[in-house]
Formats: sequence, structure tokens, C-alpha cells
Amino acid sequence: MSKIYYTLTDEAPMLATHSFLPILKAFAKAADIEVEVPDISLAGRILANFPEYLNDEQKVPDALAELGELATKPEANIIKLPNISASVPQLEEAIAELQNQGFAVPSYPSEPKTDEEKAINKKYAKVLGSAVNPVLREGNSDRRAPKAVKNYAKTNPHRMGSWSADSKTSVAHMNGGDFYGSENSTTVDSEGKFRIVFYGNDGSEEVLKDFSPLKAGEVIDSAAMNLSSLRSFVEDAMAAAKEKDILLSAHLKATMMKISDPIIFGAIVETYFKDVFEKHRDTFKALDIDPKFGLATLFEKISGHEKEAEIRADIEKTIENGPRIAMVNSDKGITNFHVSSDIIIDASMAALVRGGGKMWNKDGNEEDAVCIIPDRTYAGFYEAIIADMKQNGAIDPKTFGSVPNVGLMAQKAEEYGSHDKTFQMSGDGTVKVEDESGNVLLEQSVMKGDIFRMSQTKDDPIRDWVKLAVNRARLSDTPAIFWLDKDRAHDAQIIKKVENYLQDHDLTGLDIRIMDVKDAMTETLKRAREGKDTISVSGNVLRDYLTDMFPILELGTSAKMLSIVPLMNGGGLFETGAGGSAPKHVEQFEKEGYLRWDSLGEFLALQASFEHLANTQDNKKAQILADALDEANAKFLAENKSPARKVGQIDNRGSHFYLAMYWAEALANQKADGEIAAKFAPIAKAMQENEAKINEELIAAQGEPQHIGGYYHPDTEKTYAAMRPSATLNAIVDEI
Repeated sequence: MSKIYYTLTDEAPMLATHSFLPILKAFAKAADIEVEVPDISLAGRILANFPEYLNDEQKVPDALAELGELATKPEANIIKLPNISASVPQLEEAIAELQNQGFAVPSYPSEPKTDEEKAINKKYAKVLGSAVNPVLREGNSDRRAPKAVKNYAKTNPHRMGSWSADSKTSVAHMNGGDFYGSENSTTVDSEGKFRIVFYGNDGSEEVLKDFSPLKAGEVIDSAAMNLSSLRSFVEDAMAAAKEKDILLSAHLKATMMKISDPIIFGAIVETYFKDVFEKHRDTFKALDIDPKFGLATLFEKISGHEKEAEIRADIEKTIENGPRIAMVNSDKGITNFHVSSDIIIDASMAALVRGGGKMWNKDGNEEDAVCIIPDRTYAGFYEAIIADMKQNGAIDPKTFGSVPNVGLMAQKAEEYGSHDKTFQMSGDGTVKVEDESGNVLLEQSVMKGDIFRMSQTKDDPIRDWVKLAVNRARLSDTPAIFWLDKDRAHDAQIIKKVENYLQDHDLTGLDIRIMDVKDAMTETLKRAREGKDTISVSGNVLRDYLTDMFPILELGTSAKMLSIVPLMNGGGLFETGAGGSAPKHVEQFEKEGYLRWDSLGEFLALQASFEHLANTQDNKKAQILADALDEANAKFLAENKSPARKVGQIDNRGSHFYLAMYWAEALANQKADGEIAAKFAPIAKAMQENEAKINEELIAAQGEPQHIGGYYHPDTEKTYAAMRPSATLNAIVDEI
């Protein structure tokens, strides 16, 4: 029997799964396909890492580790929904919820002192940040807007904000002391091992990471960000925003870059509120207030303290006197400096570009902004698109071309600022990356507080990435541009490999170029404005940024992209879009029983998954399911059955009903397999005849608060009850 592994994740995608999964399982059974549901949610990952704290009934398997192993096998067929890349505040909330539910998992020791605390901290490090994707991504990424989605977007264009040539919006970045300026890189000649060691100017020596394997041909690099330079830069950005009388905002990736970017965020917060932190230094020390957790945690910790009113007044005074801060939620007074994971650069900057360069102020009005993106590695990419918008105005979704992406990410390629190779320095000195013989491969001079990072990019993924780019360019007859900066140390090494591996392919008739990131953005936009498609071929982090930016401009959302990861050993990983809006959707669902999450990404991924099973396991019925689902997806878009916005209209559950009905209709009408057609004809008829009644039951379930027993770890029965409120639809589905 064929298998699809459909991941259970978090927030809105998790809620949607409880509605869609019974439908999927019922339809898949017709093609002898079993659907397994591994739990890789934040709560599930916490429980899996601490079995020794749980009783036997509470223990869960380590589904992520099992899936990671599966991803290296040819039979892998994994559908991966968006999951929480946990910040420390999110981790702490999830732990508290589990503890309240009777799971005796340990609290998170942010500054471990004892050996036990250090061991616990190390385990939680596996759960924080981008913990899931690097484990599953044993292949490179192929992301694009399906034709049906692109055509729908052209005929039903989303709203774009207007850009003017005199917009004051700008990107502020460092000009020295950043990762870009300090980066050094080399290609390893032979297999071996490396370790990272800090040599203090005071004669001390600390092994930051002990010996780990290196493969021949892999690219390694190191970089350091100087904290003092960062603070000076933030002061300059504040002055610029104040002088222009516009908003100030910070745009980081504190989820994926879970070690480096919260530190950078903390430096921005502490610099902005410098007077407050200096005045209340002793109080903040006593309350263990760390600026990297933002204002939200600060306000929690001062709550009830004798100086609470004074501190709050000082914060308000600082905001009044300084540049105004952009808001995450104007109604609730949540600023850009409240939580590091609230503003994720790929989604936030794409929204800003789509919105005409605007962010929200405290009154809920739109304003221009100075966008703090400290490191130059990718800041230029955003500078280029803002410059284009000022010069040429907003794009027109009706005529705009498409920008698919082929992204390098296999085997943890270019994982920056996270995992086990990023550190904040405890003193002044030198960090050296050494081989077993003590030869120095890379080194950085550092000062106390600086951030050191190292990354690895193995050779096989680079070779596979080039092959995937050439294949996509040929299959779609589309020009492809490698976005690589020859002046950046890491990219210079990658360019050599790309130029070498391109020679392995017949490039006759293909337009394949290597361009600097800024130039690639300008050229791609020029072509897209002319209605032409261009494949962007990029490294891992830029892949994240591009696959939010262009889909949000083209389609209004990145959740409708088809994201296929051809795994290097023959399996398939199918990702289902972006989850940046997931928390707001849950908030609305809990408050008024309405879920806005659009599952189109899941439907598109599922179609590709069935097709993959058909091709790799010779499952002809899987191809029938795939073709019928493709037909259903097209009708779903044409009939506009995605969730609306308000109570009383179609929501996520209603969208699942219509997808199921259209899918059943397509299966009933197909000629390839009479048994399947006969099976689904009465199903389609029952859904058609009961359409009004099912809609009535689904709408009636809206408008009331929902209590599902938890945010991170809800009660399964309550969640199914909330997400399957139509008895009529349930009866039809359960009969399949």
C-alpha cells in the first residue's frame, strides 16, 4: 500500500487539518493509499524530547526524527504544512500550557547554570527556531505559482497600495561591522573534521563546538557582527526616521535565525530605549529582563512591581520623543518592538512593498517607514525593489509576469544564525575554525557581545541545485537567473561551483545568467512588468525572501504557491505555503468560530503528491486522484470558494466541503477507472443534493467563541468537533 505522510503542525493549519483530514483519508483509500499523520507541532516536539518527564500514556514518538530518516529514502512522500518556528516566548508559552495540562516537562532555563539546566537547555535548543525544515529538506526547492492560480490572480487582481516617487520609505543597513563585511569563506579540499574554538585575549580557551564532519568540496564560511557597530547604526537609523518624521521598524528573521536575530532585536530595543534601560538598570537586573525578548516580556515582568507605572511612563515618554514605532497591532498597542517573532522580514517587507511602502502607526493609519535591516547580505535586495517601485510605481497583478524559484537548501545548506554554529561572545579575542591538525580554516576577531556565525553548504546539494535550475528552465522554456553577489565571500565560492557544474549540462537555447542580487532584482522586475516570467535561482535565505515577495505581489499571498522538494534519494516533500498569518486566524477562530485559513496550498501540494506516487510506485489510481484533484482545484478557484473574511460567509470548513464536492464530481466523471467512477458518483450526488443543508450547518457553527482546550496542544476530540460541525457532510464523508 502506498503512503502519504501528512504532517500535523500548529495554529491555523492544524485546525484546518482536523477538518480536511477525514476527507483526504476517505478519498485516498480509493487508490489504496494510506494517510499517516506524524505530529511535528511545537508541543509534539517538546513532548518527544522529554520522555523521561512523562508517564507512559503521555509519551509520544519523535515524529520529526522519524520523518527526517524517511526523507532520505526513495519511498518518502511527505506533505509538510507550516509549523511554528518557535521564539523563546512562544516556547515558554507552549511549555506552560503543557504543564497546566499535566505534562511535567521542565521549564526552559534561558540562562542555565547547573549541569541539569544545561542539559535541558540543549534539548530545548532542538525545538527552537527553524527546527523542522532543515531535518526534512533532503532536497532543493522548486516553488512556483500553478497556472490555474496565476490565471485566477490575473482575472481577479488583489488590491495594491500606490507608490509615489517622493515616498520617504527606505532601508537602513550597516556599512561596516556586519556579517557581510566580515564574512570569509573557503571550499574544503578533502574529507575531515572541524571544531570552533574561542581564544580569549586574556589567554582563555573555550571549545564552542567540538569536532564535526566536513565533506570534500563543501563550502564553509564564518562571519561576525560587531555589537557596538550595530548600536551606533541603530542610533543613526533612529535619527533618520526622526528627521524624516516617519515610522521606524525592525525587520529580522528571529524564527529561522533563532540565535543571532533575537540578539540583534534586543540590541535594537535596548538602543531605542537606552535611557529607560540605564535608569532602571538595577530593577531590570533583579527582574531578569532581557531586551531580546522585547517589550511584551518586559511588561509582563514589571506587572505588579512598585515601579511599574514609572517604567511604563518612561517608555511612553521615550516613544513620544523618539521616532514613532511601527505597529504590529494598533488596536492592542502592540509595537514592532514587542516580540522578535512578530515581524518576520520575508512576510513583513513583502507586505510593505505591496502596500505602497507603508506600515501602520499607533492610530491605525498608514505611514512611510525607515526599515532597519542591519546586515547588508540581503538589505540590498530590498533597497532595489523599493527603488524600482518609487521609479515605476506599483505593479499590476493583471499583467505582471511570474517569478518561480529554485532554491538551494538541501542538507542544511546555508543555515545562518541558528543551530549549533552561532554564538554570542563572552569576551574579546579570536574565534577560529580548525581542522584535526590544528590548521586554521577560518577566523574572526571578536569583542564581548559580538555574534559569530558559521555555516556549511555541501557539494552534492549545490550540484543538484544547478541541475534542478537547468531542468526547470528547459521544461518551462523560461530564463533563469542565479542571484549571487561576486563581492560577497560565500557567494564567490558558490559562483565558481555554479560555473563549473553548468558545464555538465547542454545549455543550447537556454538563457541562464549569474547576476548580483540587486541587478537580478532590477532585471526580474523589468521583465515581470513586461509580462515575462523569470526563474530566480537563489540560496537558502534569499529563497525564503523571494518566495514571499513575488507571490505576495503576484497573487496577494504566498500560501497559494506550489512548493515541491524533489528529495535527493528519490522521494518527494511537498510544502504547502506560508503560515505567517496563522496566529491571527486562530485568534479570530477562538473569538467567533470563524477560520479564515485558506487550504489551497494543501490542495495543490496534495495533487503533486498523488502524481509523485503515480510516477514512482506505478499507482495508476493515484494518477486518477491527481488529475481529478487538479480539475477540482481549477473549479475551486473559478467558483471562488476560498474562505472569505467575516462571520456568516464561507470559512475554511466550507472551502473543504466545496473542494470535496468538486473532487467527487471529477472522479465520478472520469473514464479511466469505472470502479472509482461508480464509487464517487453517489458521493457527488449526495453532496450536490445536500449543498444548501451542509452550508447551513457550517454557517450555523460560526459566531460563537470556540474552546478547544489549548492553543499549542488542543484537545483532539474538541478540535474535531469544532472543525467538523456539519453532521450531514460528516455522514457522507464517513460512508466513502
